[in-house]
Amino acid sequence: MISKRQTKLITSLNKKKYRDAHNLLVAESPKVIRELISEGLELVELYTTDSANWSSIPHTVITESDLKKISTLKTPDNALAVFKKPIVPPISETGLTLALDGIRDPGNLGTLIRLCDWFGVADLVCSQDTVDCYNPKVVQASMGSIARVSIHYLDLKVYLHESTRSIFGGFMDGTSIYQINLPEDGILVLGNEANGICPEIEKLITQRIAIPQYGETKRTESLNVATAGAILLNEFRRNYR
Repeated sequence: MISKRQTKLITSLNKKKYRDAHNLLVAESPKVIRELISEGLELVELYTTDSANWSSIPHTVITESDLKKISTLKTPDNALAVFKKPIVPPISETGLTLALDGIRDPGNLGTLIRLCDWFGVADLVCSQDTVDCYNPKVVQASMGSIARVSIHYLDLKVYLHESTRSIFGGFMDGTSIYQINLPEDGILVLGNEANGICPEIEKLITQRIAIPQYGETKRTESLNVATAGAILLNEFRRNYR
């Protein structure tokens, strides 16, 4: 059974200010929850309609009706958990780092977190106007990868200005990624879904790179930022596996 107080707390965590105030995040579906537990995130409470699947983990059994009240999913998947936010280690100044300038869509951010995990990018640096990585939709889209990637929110302009590494930016008019040698160390910047990299950040880019378009009509305006991120990260890793 879940109390009204617990219900109110969990639903409040849909908003960033309450996630920040309580230092908590919400995860849904058994796969995501088990991933976060296995990576060592501190479990605060687990609510489920299927007790048999969680016999080794402390949990509270609730009804499907109560799960729908606290879930952000249209079709809740029998479990919801509240975790403490992870402690984020300092940013490394070596290797490959992905930096995001004003990404707004939770699904895109979640996918980019997952891509960082896949391609071994330890640090994801986000501008302060990028969607919160602990938004439930981001956590869901990351499929547990959020526990394996260090995510930092900071003044992106200051961070890039102070960095000694080469800074690559994804643009429509950049040099083809298939015509240059991409380094093992560097920072890759991806911009806002609608507007791309903002002018202030653009000035700090040392190498403009692009994914060439091969379609006969070339009428497609652009690639989805997460799709572009997958292609670019793959090219950065191609020679260093």
